[in-house]
Amino acid sequence: MRIVYVIREGFSGFRRAKLSALGSVLTITIALLLLGVFYVVSMNASRIVEGIRQRVEMEAFLAEPVARAQIDEIQARLLVTEGVERVQFVSKDDAAKIFKQEFGEEIGKVLEFNPLPPSFKIFLKDGFRTTEKADALQKKISGIPGIADVVYRRQMLEFIDRQTKTLYAIGLGIGVVIAISAIFLVSNTIRLTIYAKRKAVQTMKLVGASRWIVRAPFLIEGVVQGMIGGAAAALTIYYLISIAAGLVSPDLAEFIRIDPLFYPQLVLVGMILGFFGSAISIRKFIGDTVLP
Repeated sequence: MRIVYVIREGFSGFRRAKLSALGSVLTITIALLLLGVFYVVSMNASRIVEGIRQRVEMEAFLAEPVARAQIDEIQARLLVTEGVERVQFVSKDDAAKIFKQEFGEEIGKVLEFNPLPPSFKIFLKDGFRTTEKADALQKKISGIPGIADVVYRRQMLEFIDRQTKTLYAIGLGIGVVIAISAIFLVSNTIRLTIYAKRKAVQTMKLVGASRWIVRAPFLIEGVVQGMIGGAAAALTIYYLISIAAGLVSPDLAEFIRIDPLFYPQLVLVGMILGFFGSAISIRKFIGDTVLP
């Protein structure tokens, strides 16, 4: 019976403060809509960045002359080096073919000899495609006997690292601002509901009602507001993504896809925001004293 009463009272706040409740729901919807759209953009941008990281590789040039046995020994050393996923040997002839593919000229005709040294292409494991980890790995590989030089596209990796940090910082800042705004609006709505029910709250306290009975309806109201706002935002984003995917080519549509779990998570975030907004108002305006 108590649970039925608490739930009924939780929903009654929508009738007593319809305008403020609607405003709170709309605010949560807009806040989560903005947060969700930014999340979709950020996640797809991160996917593109990660795709670029996958192409980052090192090349270790061997000191000449080098014997076959030494090549095998260097390859074995590379394969057991932390951070190395796999290696590919590039002979002098292979290097000359790559030169012709990229420049359209045979290196032997240009210089009358092949100056390109044999090398190993080194493919990095996940987690080692950052400037810090790649620099450490470069120094470690450079210390292997028989390796003359180790190079990789450091500037590109530095650029990716900077942009990733900037993206995460912006995302965190926007998320915090939106979350605080939504919590404040829910808190304000619950405060109005508490004020409208102040006499009932006084009476319940005077007759010895438990803290849970007094506070639970307001918490439920906040959670419901957050749930409705989150569901509205999730549905809006779903239709926006569906429309956008239909307007672009299949290749581009791949960059605007999103994990289906995102939608229930957005609703859950809305409920959490509603809960915290309600909790703030309850703590501030009910507390352990009787309302004036």
